[in-house]
Amino acid sequence: MEEKTVCFIGHRKINDTPELRQHLQSLLLQLIESGTVNFIFGDNSAFNALCYEIVTALKEEHPQIKRIFYRKNYEDADDYTMRFLLSGYEESICPKGIGRAGKAGYTERNQAMIIESEICVFYYDESYLPSRCKNNRHNSTDYQPKSGTALAYAYALQKRKRIFNMFKLSP
Repeated sequence: MEEKTVCFIGHRKINDTPELRQHLQSLLLQLIESGTVNFIFGDNSAFNALCYEIVTALKEEHPQIKRIFYRKNYEDADDYTMRFLLSGYEESICPKGIGRAGKAGYTERNQAMIIESEICVFYYDESYLPSRCKNNRHNSTDYQPKSGTALAYAYALQKRKRIFNMFKLSP
């Protein structure tokens, strides 16, 4: 059986319910039973933290699974730094060029996670809008930034990935 890879991408804030946890755990068990071994995580979202928690618990019964952290910094990390970056993960990867991507780092990192995965598990609410950004010295008007999760979801669709949207399963 070929090893499969799953990535997790979602909003910073989620409606964490027992039903969401149950659906997510059931999905992950099905994926493990069908050959999924690699689980890719980003950072800075409640959905990511929830998925990590469930995958880590499942790892006790399924020691073959690997938790892989895709980071946006320390592209050329030395052995000493890697000890910290691997904490709680079996692998820690900074995709080439992401460390110098600046604000686009999250978007480019998410795209790298999607490219590496056969399956993408999202927590994507189509009606979600990030907080408006206030004007600054470079921009004289307030503006509505795009959701990183929305950008990633559109990219996964474009790449024809198998997508599970856990938001649609939450009450």
